[in-house]
Amino acid sequence: MQIVPLGDSAVIIQFGNQITPDIHRLVSACATRLEKEPFSGMVECVPAFTTITVFYNPLQLSFKEVCSALEQTITDMGDTKVNTPRIVEIPVCYGGEFGPDLMFVAEHNGLTADEVIQIHSSGEYLVYMIGFAPGFPYLGGMSERISTPRRQVPRLSIPAGTVGIAGMQTGMYPIETPGGWQMIGRTPVSLFRPTHSTPSLLQSGDMIHFRPISPKEFQEWKEETQ
Repeated sequence: MQIVPLGDSAVIIQFGNQITPDIHRLVSACATRLEKEPFSGMVECVPAFTTITVFYNPLQLSFKEVCSALEQTITDMGDTKVNTPRIVEIPVCYGGEFGPDLMFVAEHNGLTADEVIQIHSSGEYLVYMIGFAPGFPYLGGMSERISTPRRQVPRLSIPAGTVGIAGMQTGMYPIETPGGWQMIGRTPVSLFRPTHSTPSLLQSGDMIHFRPISPKEFQEWKEETQ
């Protein structure tokens, strides 16, 4: 575990260099502790895969004082209770106009489209962090059997709700944005809700299950929520 400076008003706590559930639990415990018991002069903390970035007021604290406060937090976090993971089911319409890269993922891995859908939808995915775009979840737990490289040429526009694969990761685009992930499906669920007190539907630590739905179910869901 290391604490290193990031500019003159932030530090990074490095818990390891591998993306694993154990490292994620350490990140979650520390972030929970900092949010519940912030030290004087702390502005905010931002958890990621293996790190937490802690912003502070440099007019109130020196780097050395921040390190001392964080070392105490890390010492005390052993008795911090992390919330029980929330299980979130995400309906997905795979293939067709919603997932034009599904066949490429299948052919790349020597599978049929139905096998890719079965493998992807039978997994359990941990939300490691939210980033890239508002509400974009980086998920761990995808089977290596459907791992597929990013597109060589990114698309200029990917629709909100698109479910994609990039290497060993899968994720969902919460808003329309450029991107290079392989598009295998789309969810009718709104992942980013700017009018809500918590805009991101998903949070770090959530467990995600994908459920295949038909195009008809997709349209019905969209109509019901409009």
